[in-house]
Parts: sequence; structure tokens; C-alpha cells
Amino acid sequence: MTAPTTMQWIRTAGQRLSTGSGRLGTHLLARAIGGVRTVWRRAAGWLGEASGIAWLLRLAVLLALAAILRKIVTAVAVALYARVEAGSAPWLMWGAAGLWVIAAYRCGRDDWTPKARTEEPSESSEEQPDEPAVEAPVPAGPPPVSPAELAAAVQAIGTPHAQLRPLAEHLGTTTDAVRAAAAGMGWPVKDVRMAGRSSTAGLRADEAPPLPPADPSPGVVGAGQLADDSDDDTSREGPREGVWREPIGQSAFILRDPAETVRHHLVRGK
Repeated sequence: MTAPTTMQWIRTAGQRLSTGSGRLGTHLLARAIGGVRTVWRRAAGWLGEASGIAWLLRLAVLLALAAILRKIVTAVAVALYARVEAGSAPWLMWGAAGLWVIAAYRCGRDDWTPKARTEEPSESSEEQPDEPAVEAPVPAGPPPVSPAELAAAVQAIGTPHAQLRPLAEHLGTTTDAVRAAAAGMGWPVKDVRMAGRSSTAGLRADEAPPLPPADPSPGVVGAGQLADDSDDDTSREGPREGVWREPIGQSAFILRDPAETVRHHLVRGK
């Protein structure tokens, strides 16, 4: 294989610089946008942690910092432009150009990939469970949340309203399970605010629907309902299912057995 000529090397280097310049500009722009988004997210989170007078004071602090930062950046940019235009700092222009050429030449190679930037986990990603390092059977999922448990959790952590994420942490489940339980009760999910947190999806305590009636105890039988006397069966008496108990007043009742035609009267004293 013959060595490339000087013109071939210059042409290859120029193509690499052109490709690298485009990649470097896109990479720097993406990092700048990411930095702005990070600052904005942190400022919004810090501002959302307060309310009332504290919220106004924090807003004033942020506006003052933004005004000071704007003046500093403008002053530095104007001073640099004036020195470059007057030619009093040739090292600045040539130094910046040299650094750009070196960086662009490195970015122009075929196997170049942008350096991965560590992103802050968002709220939705924090709610997702971590993936296991090794393969394991997928669990069936958290158990459903009962209406009574959900209402009790809102009363326990509500101020007076409760957001989905604190509710899930209190109940030891996921926000999807809490949302499904609220939907089953007819409890609307709205943006609510809790102390020390910004406004997000949650449940309002004053919109809680009435709880369904509790299931009766297994051993309690209402009047006019089918009774089961299997626990009073003796060794000489087989189990009789479907016995009908009919109250007749004076603390007495009649046991009607479909298998018999004889009435058994039992009278209890007051």
C-alpha cells in the first residue's frame, strides 16, 4: 500500500476538520441546552418548595441573580469583543482558533462518539423500580390497595391533600396501584400541593368518596337470611345446609329445615 501524497493528506485532514467542526458545534450546543435545563429544573424545584411570602422572596432572589448574571456576561462579552477588534489581544483569537482546530480534528475521526452526560433522574424514572442485574422471574406486581387503606393513608399524610408518590411510599406500593385504587373508588386525581413539595398529581381530602360498607362477619346471620347450623351438628345428626331462621317475636325464632316438615321451636328468655 502506497503512502498518501501531500494533497491527499491535506484533503483528508480538511474533510476531517469539517466533519469534526459540525460534530463539535452540535455537541457544545447540546451541552449548553442541557446545562440551561438543569439550572431551570433546580430553580423551579427550589421555588416550588415554598409558598406564600417565602415563595415571593425566593422569586425575588432568583430574579436578582438572573439580572446580576446577565450584566456580568454582557460586560465580559463586550470587553472581549473590544480587545479582539482592536487587535490588542491576538493570542486570544489565535489561541481559541488553535483549540477549536485540535478539538474538531479529534471529533472528526470515524470512531468518535460524544461523551455521555450524566442526567439527573426525573420523577417518572424514580418511580420505576431498578432493573435486576441478573435475570430473575418477573414478579406479579404489588397487591391492590383497598379503599379503606387509601382513605387512611390520605388522612395520615395529607396536609390536608396527599400526592400520589408520598401515598405510594406510605403504602409500600407504586403510584400506578394508588391511581388504580382511586379510580375504582371514583376519587378524581388532580394537581395538589403538600407542605415542602411542588404541585403535582394527588388526591384532595375533601373530595374523598364514602367508603363501601364493610363485609358482615361470617358467623352473623341477619333475620330472614339462610343460616348454616353445621357447627351445632352432633355425631348422630348429619350436616344440614340451607336452614331458614324465622323470628316470631319475644326473642324466639323458628328453624325451618327443607328436609323436614316438623317445626322446631326455641324460646329464649329476655
